[in-house]
Amino acid sequence: MTMGRANNSSDNADAVAVTDRRPADGSLVDRHGRTIRYLRISVTDRCDLRCRYCMAEQMTFLPRAKLLSLDEIAIIAERFIARGVTRIRLSGGEPLVRRDVVDLVKRLGGYVGHGLDELTMTTNGTRLADHAGALVDAGVKRINVSLDSRDPERFRYITRHGDVGQVIHGILSARDAGLAIKINMVALKGMNEDEIASMLSWCVSERLDLSLIETMPLGAIDEDRVDRFLPLTAVFDRLAAEFPLVRAGHRTGGPARYWQVEGSETRLGLISPLTANFCDGCNRVRLTTEGKLYMCLGHEDQVDLKAALRNGGIEALDTAIDLGLAAKPARHDFRIEAGSAPAVSRHMSVTGG
Repeated sequence: MTMGRANNSSDNADAVAVTDRRPADGSLVDRHGRTIRYLRISVTDRCDLRCRYCMAEQMTFLPRAKLLSLDEIAIIAERFIARGVTRIRLSGGEPLVRRDVVDLVKRLGGYVGHGLDELTMTTNGTRLADHAGALVDAGVKRINVSLDSRDPERFRYITRHGDVGQVIHGILSARDAGLAIKINMVALKGMNEDEIASMLSWCVSERLDLSLIETMPLGAIDEDRVDRFLPLTAVFDRLAAEFPLVRAGHRTGGPARYWQVEGSETRLGLISPLTANFCDGCNRVRLTTEGKLYMCLGHEDQVDLKAALRNGGIEALDTAIDLGLAAKPARHDFRIEAGSAPAVSRHMSVTGG
């Protein structure tokens, strides 16, 4: 068993020591006393868009032979459920580009109400109209859709070739199929900041929620993130002057803080990893499409669950998970400064949103 950036000579001793400290009920508790209840799974690193803040224009994706099979993803997810995870989010890349991913959704959806409180998905919406009904039938009740602009030309520029009409059609089709929808909008200085208020107005009119997200320094891209970083503290002040926002106690298991737009069904969420660090209450780990478990979005340390499962079965998988939890850091090291390198080399599409 190996752990990324660890001393391999001590792996066996570390694994034994970690196993000895496993709670009697097998629950997932990291070295800082935080209980892990939320697993995010990237089912593919591939995407049919190339958003400028997320990817380079020319991306090298993993060979398919290196990916976890959907059956292996399900087995790992089921082990996390057995050990106390109550929320799972499927993401990518774009999860709906992976062939037969709906079969995985159906399998995991069977645990909703039987260990899982919720199974959700983050998607770019390009294929949502075709799959919304199947997601509902599989037990998914809500999804997040990434949408940074409703202006056709601006959307095409941000995504490098996307059709916003196709995405909006998918969003409205999914809503009409019975899915609750939250729009994820990355706030980008000089690119879409003039559209944030109108996006919130549109969400109110269409009975959608909206989460605003600060851009994160993950992976090398073709632009300087400093030029695009927009602190959400300033954005919120402007929105609060225009909309009747009341603090809401709503929680989804993730890091967002929520406000209700009074007189509407719409909630506004803020995800501020740089201006309002949320690590103290972190309850999440992330599984990549090649089977690496990352304990933190902003660190490179990981354990290889694919190797553990294939070489040693469930017992080795449990030990690998424990080894990862024992190394979970207290907080990320995100910084956006002129000339600074990304916090980690991997792109968001590799780890999953």
